[in-house]
Amino acid sequence: MMMQHGDLALLTPAQMGAADRAAEAAGVTGCAMMEAAGGAVAVAIGARWLMRPVTVLCGPGNNGGDGFVVARHLQAAGWPVKVALLGAREKLTGDAAQAAGRWDGPIAPFTPGSLDGAGVVVDAIFGAGLSRPLDGEAALLVRSMVSKGIPICAVDVPSGLDGASGAVLGAAASADLTVTFFRKKPGHLLYPGRGLCGDVVVADIGTPASVLDDIAPTTWENGPGLWLEGYPWPASDSHKYKRGEVLILGGEAITGASRMTALAASRSGAGMVTLAAPEAVWSVYATSLMNAIVRSFKGASGWEALLADPRRNAIAIGPGAGVGGSTRRYVAAALATKRATVLDADALTSFAEAPEDLFGAIDGPCVMTPHAGEFMRIFSFEGDKLERAGAAAAQCGAVVVFKGPDTVIAAPDGRAIINANAPAQLATGGSGDVLTGFIAALLAQGMAPFEAAAAGVWLHGAAATEFGLGLIAADLPDALPHVLQGLKARTMSPPSVSPEPEKTSV
Repeated sequence: MMMQHGDLALLTPAQMGAADRAAEAAGVTGCAMMEAAGGAVAVAIGARWLMRPVTVLCGPGNNGGDGFVVARHLQAAGWPVKVALLGAREKLTGDAAQAAGRWDGPIAPFTPGSLDGAGVVVDAIFGAGLSRPLDGEAALLVRSMVSKGIPICAVDVPSGLDGASGAVLGAAASADLTVTFFRKKPGHLLYPGRGLCGDVVVADIGTPASVLDDIAPTTWENGPGLWLEGYPWPASDSHKYKRGEVLILGGEAITGASRMTALAASRSGAGMVTLAAPEAVWSVYATSLMNAIVRSFKGASGWEALLADPRRNAIAIGPGAGVGGSTRRYVAAALATKRATVLDADALTSFAEAPEDLFGAIDGPCVMTPHAGEFMRIFSFEGDKLERAGAAAAQCGAVVVFKGPDTVIAAPDGRAIINANAPAQLATGGSGDVLTGFIAALLAQGMAPFEAAAAGVWLHGAAATEFGLGLIAADLPDALPHVLQGLKARTMSPPSVSPEPEKTSV
């Protein structure tokens, strides 16, 4: 399904190199792509800033070649342009040498002095494929850009940023605008890279979308295009059990968390929501939940009795559950049903001493939703966030939702999605409990775990954006209906016809 949505594909620098080579094999010359890239950057700069002096910093490779094209286009449009080159002009090769040959202006020394008087800096020193930390003159000039605070347009990525991981290699200056080409890269969405790229524009440089067929990307940016076609909208012949039933484990000491999970599951379309309340606090749940059935239970046998009803086809455990042996037993019993299960918070932490026991019990559809602390308690992988999430999913056999401002959704088969729509106000207590409810409800309605997790995460971010500032977690379920109305309207609109690859907005 994901291959049908190549506009959301994320390409590593190595894959982007393969795309460039495939485009050349299809008849699009490297020189033509460089000309299109530099022209797109110039257009984006003109759309962003009023005319002012520009310094274009060019590196010794193709990123620098793009910079020379930018300089020529801006100069032709009347902008005062200064070019500074890292290295000697005569050492440039290939397309970059040709681009530099078309620049008829002077080339300034590659020193901090080249920034004097600039109203905008074009950072075309190094692109996304940089493999070692910045040093020497490049590091000095990047640090000078930071200290001077001049507006920056980065070509492909800010120099010093690893396009695959979003990591900073030595130094990087925060850009106001980044113009990249054909498709985004993971480093545009993963922190700290995402925080350094500013506004990201994807420009069409003539690369045919068909090159993705051979590249077969496995990572995408989250968006409705990935899962909207299979979204479980209510049907005219539906009834409550047809829309699935979510069973939620309630906690004894902390009751608010699972109550928010229950409300979220109801708002997300589950036909029925049942909350299993420990006998001692049944009245707390029963008097406060109007949209869920509250069932009292006592111990493991009581929980297993609730699991015995096969209509309860999705289970959510973790929010407020408590850490310890009881929660481990409840998780094991839920996983033994082989029904769709969402594990969050205490359900994960309870296995910190023996995570292999948890992994070995997973034998059905399962989604884990750890934040960074919970992730480290049960997984020990190193690397960037995308690598760690992928390795964790492969190890445990579940879809892993590695939460944060750059949430990664990873499947055991190697597919991954990076989410980028979460606003800052989502960083509030209880928001993860709501996410658990969203995902559990979508599982109950028949969505596959990977798609349900991706949809739940995106809806979570969209609901937070819809509500705005002042958000608390309990606001998220109430903000969801308006988001769903907008999505539903999108499915009813006639499809628009657009050329491939998707045109840039510059």
